Amino acid sequence: MKTLFSALFLFCLFMGVAKAGQEYAFSLSEIEKKPYHVGGYLEFRPVLFGVDKNASFYKLNLFNKNVGDTILEYNGKLWIDANVQKGIAGFYLQLNTYYQQSDAVAATFETKPYQAYLSLKPSSSLTIDTGKKMSKWGKGYAWNPAAFVDRPKDPDDPELALEGYVIASADYIKSFASGPLKTFSFTPVVLPEYGDINDDFGETDHLNVAAKAYFLLYDTDIDFMFLAGGSKTVRYGFDFSRNIGANLEVHGEFALVKQFKKTLIDADGNVSQKTYDTVNYVLGTRYLSTLNTTYIFEYYHQGAGFSSDEMSDYFSFVDKGYNAFLSSGDTRVLAKAATVTQGNYGRFTPETDYLYLRVSQQEPFDILYFTPSLTWIYNLSDRSFSITPELLYSPITNLELRLRTGFLVGSRGSEFGEKQADCRLEFRVRYYF
Repeated sequence: MKTLFSALFLFCLFMGVAKAGQEYAFSLSEIEKKPYHVGGYLEFRPVLFGVDKNASFYKLNLFNKNVGDTILEYNGKLWIDANVQKGIAGFYLQLNTYYQQSDAVAATFETKPYQAYLSLKPSSSLTIDTGKKMSKWGKGYAWNPAAFVDRPKDPDDPELALEGYVIASADYIKSFASGPLKTFSFTPVVLPEYGDINDDFGETDHLNVAAKAYFLLYDTDIDFMFLAGGSKTVRYGFDFSRNIGANLEVHGEFALVKQFKKTLIDADGNVSQKTYDTVNYVLGTRYLSTLNTTYIFEYYHQGAGFSSDEMSDYFSFVDKGYNAFLSSGDTRVLAKAATVTQGNYGRFTPETDYLYLRVSQQEPFDILYFTPSLTWIYNLSDRSFSITPELLYSPITNLELRLRTGFLVGSRGSEFGEKQADCRLEFRVRYYF
């Protein structure tokens, strides 16, 4: 597989250089709108992780693995983005073929549609979609608490494509020539969860309904949304975004979750459940300076998150399970801890309060197609944080190179201090076609 990925990398470079050397030719056929489009990219992404063998997530996930101080992981991806349009009908497809191999886990190979839906547009104001689709609700950059029918983002890399859900939706748009209200749209959504259909959305055997109403009012984007149906508890959302001047934007996103159920485990392994109404919200801003530096800053409060004490109890239980494994080979305690980890203690940013800052500089020192950036995520509860420097460079047409490093800093018992890897080095090569 190493030889294969090396060959793919050299192929990307060869294709990019060959294309850069071609003479430019103009043809009217190039600007004619075609009824179909096929594109995508080929990606190779090796990652080197620095392992923290004293961390709770190492003890939980790698307790029976013979790994050293580092883990080398290879990732490959073929991403297909295609659509075909005929009259009022269109079909849209995003297909992800993914390969992963590492020193710690067995190799995996998977092909999965991220989006695959039929779209009908009987009029300029009405669109009807059916199939697997991302809804892309919310105005937050790193977090979207009101994106009720979408999967959560990874705050460390929020621009990654997300897999959609199987839905049926419509979008009605109405524009107004005068008055403070310029545009109104209404988007109802039906999301079933039966059998294998959307089986990771929530409780099975439910037909869920959601809706979003959008207003462009006084030059402010405003959305109201809700979700009901049974797979998840009823929730209501609101968001806004407004440009204040040419270079400054402010946004906010709020979600009220009714009867939220939080599963807890204490240091002795006793599992309990709390049920309560909670509010999750994001407040943020985006600023473009005169030096072409972009700043994105957000504060995230997650009422559905865990306190530092609740996380400490979980980490203590994992430590007990690991000690039991070392002394007797008994894995039952670790197995019990694993049952409350996925989508719970182990999810992205599981605690209550975070700060997010991303700073990116486009083409510093007049280096064309070069963008360095820095991402910082800070846990306000336990004062642990992650910091991720990044270099993005496109030396030739269709070729993108990204070098990222990541460092997790925190004391024992803190969120980022208990991750299984406390640093990483990642290099991503993408060739677009």
